[in-house]
Amino acid sequence: MKKALSIVLIALLAVTGVFANGSSESSSASAGEVYFLNFKPEIAQVYTDIVAPAFEAETGIKLKVVTAASNTYEQTLRSEIVKSNPPVIFQTNGPVGVRNFADYVAPLENTEFYSLLADKSMAIDLDGHVVAIPYAVEGYGIIYNDKIMRDYFALPNPVVSSMDEVNNFKTLKALVEDMTAKKSQLGIQGVFASTSMAPGTDWRWQTHLFNPALWAEFGNRLNAVESTALKFTYNENYKQLFDLYLNNSLTAKGLVAAKTDSDSMAEFALGQCAMVQNGNWAAAQILGVAGNVVASEDIKFLPLYMGLDNEESYGLNIGTENYLCINKMASAEAQANADKFLTWLYSSETGKKIVTNDLMFITPFSSFSSDEVPNDPLAKEVNRWMTKDGIKSVDWVFQGIPSEQWKSDFGGALLQYINGSCAWSDVVKTCQDSWAREAKLTGR
Repeated sequence: MKKALSIVLIALLAVTGVFANGSSESSSASAGEVYFLNFKPEIAQVYTDIVAPAFEAETGIKLKVVTAASNTYEQTLRSEIVKSNPPVIFQTNGPVGVRNFADYVAPLENTEFYSLLADKSMAIDLDGHVVAIPYAVEGYGIIYNDKIMRDYFALPNPVVSSMDEVNNFKTLKALVEDMTAKKSQLGIQGVFASTSMAPGTDWRWQTHLFNPALWAEFGNRLNAVESTALKFTYNENYKQLFDLYLNNSLTAKGLVAAKTDSDSMAEFALGQCAMVQNGNWAAAQILGVAGNVVASEDIKFLPLYMGLDNEESYGLNIGTENYLCINKMASAEAQANADKFLTWLYSSETGKKIVTNDLMFITPFSSFSSDEVPNDPLAKEVNRWMTKDGIKSVDWVFQGIPSEQWKSDFGGALLQYINGSCAWSDVVKTCQDSWAREAKLTGR
């Protein structure tokens, strides 16, 4: 009797619980989970500690964020996307990335997220459908510490008296070499931070620094995407800026293979050097380094001058390789929740504040007003360079690189060149041969 009564009571409690909490439990069950495979390790903590809890609190939908290790995103995505619980939201780096994952990209033209995009031409199409939407505009170049530069200008006989005079490679080289000669007076260990070549951290050289030379050769991204051959016409221009980094760094050439980009940013933040190549996303890294001595107002940008024709009129490398896709192999419910998440992040008041203040994205969405821009120094610098009279931004043509393997081949050749185990002509040949091979393998 007691046992039977206990069973009845348990059943009644269960039923009561269902009716008492039916709305929240039903909502939670139907909400499911959004699995987002993140590309950028430097902002992974923002997604996990700020974005995910806020989204769940406002919608009841859980956000699972997995971040690929640096320089392993495509490899990680290929592994994750074939699993039974694959990412619903993933990132691609432009037309080449879309082509590589053409079997998984869902049509997005009818999503609420796509409706937020201010310039619809920025999206990537495939077979008549919108399949990838940009979520951030970024810029990169040479970051410099304006305090150190002012200290240099105050020395006797400076090469230039203002950074406004530095608008080509010849002037940049003269400035940097004079600063190297006077580094003890400036209290720095080198003009440039370490040319980091540790595995997975050479992307600043085999992709970003390569871009101006690629832009000069192909003119635009589409030409690069369709090209089966690379001449590397402007390899000497690339080389002279790369050599300038190496020869005026605080780290000897033989030690750069152990240096990471995080090391480089810490060196800049601690005032050990005056310059470092990176993008506006690095502001949080610099300001977040323990012991940082660089004031926010002293973090400035300079273009990647390498002696190209008419480079006085060129600005920062500005564009985006950050495109979001929704996995069409995921369930209809999961895809709908993915649209809800992206729309929430880029249009809700909570989401927009996180995007602006924590993720620090300069976004391409009409939901953001002109006042809703990141309050970090490098985002402001990107805006300043984009709006300079007579200055043309350098487009991100590196999206036409045929594969990640090509980047790895180039990076490996650069390290051999640094170590003196191959000539520069061998680096150029590696780039040419690898491009032809990878273009063929990717079906160009």
